Amino acid sequence: MNKNSEDNWLYTISPKRKLIDINFEEIWLYRDLLILFVKRDIITVYKQTILGPLWYFIQPLFTSVIFTLIFNNLADIKTGEGVPPFLFNLAGITCWNYFKECLTGTSDTFKKNQGIFGKVYFPRVVMPISIVITNLVKYGIQLIVFICFYSYFIWFSDLAFNVSPGRSIVLLPVLIFVMAILGLGLGMIISSMTTKYRDLTFLVTFGVQLLMYASAVMYPLELIRTKTLQGSIPRIAGLIIEYNPMTIVIEAFRHMTIGTGEFTLQGMLYVILVSLAIFLIGLIIFNKTEKSFIDTV
Repeated sequence: MNKNSEDNWLYTISPKRKLIDINFEEIWLYRDLLILFVKRDIITVYKQTILGPLWYFIQPLFTSVIFTLIFNNLADIKTGEGVPPFLFNLAGITCWNYFKECLTGTSDTFKKNQGIFGKVYFPRVVMPISIVITNLVKYGIQLIVFICFYSYFIWFSDLAFNVSPGRSIVLLPVLIFVMAILGLGLGMIISSMTTKYRDLTFLVTFGVQLLMYASAVMYPLELIRTKTLQGSIPRIAGLIIEYNPMTIVIEAFRHMTIGTGEFTLQGMLYVILVSLAIFLIGLIIFNKTEKSFIDTV
């Protein structure tokens, strides 16, 4: 083969990779495949179910009702003056569901797609990115549900509620981006580790459930601070909850939409930096694992 023909190769596949390697140009070339994966995940998941896409609406509504009955009615957790507990819980669940689905969906990327990865070449990072985009569609549907109930409590309810969006709502796209890269980064780390340590697969569901209780989904952060000062909650537990990135995200979302919760620029900067750091670590581990995962998965 002469030199001219060697120079005309379209792609060169090499095991040598940079520490942080994400080829946006190559991902763009495979955009049709990315769209195909997104369509597959949206359509096939509920294709053979009776209610189909209605599960996108049912799940957050039922969870919000259960949380309202247990935590607000039985446990008497206050959500703030004039703030309906159901809307408070729905706001937290809407955010949490997107993060959780991004995390759990990407946490078994290598194991679930080993058949495809072992036969066809394409940028492996396309798969977790498609999961994040798919869940963004689901998040949009659940956000519409939240807006509908939000409108009801403001304009159609007979009771007077003190609910109003804050000026910080313009930063909602930043909040969504933070949830996406945080879930993507943690998911890529777990996915890479499960190629060698299968036990992590069984711990993910349990761990995500525990993380939800440490993310202020069903209670306000101010309650945790009060309980910590009173000694009802160990200080270390209070600090873990307070500095949990998802706690800050959920509190910020509530502040943006219903006017309760806490929002500070320092908190947003902290959660952005932490999320970017986790994403970069996940990308490094993911790139390193994809070279040899087929031998261990």
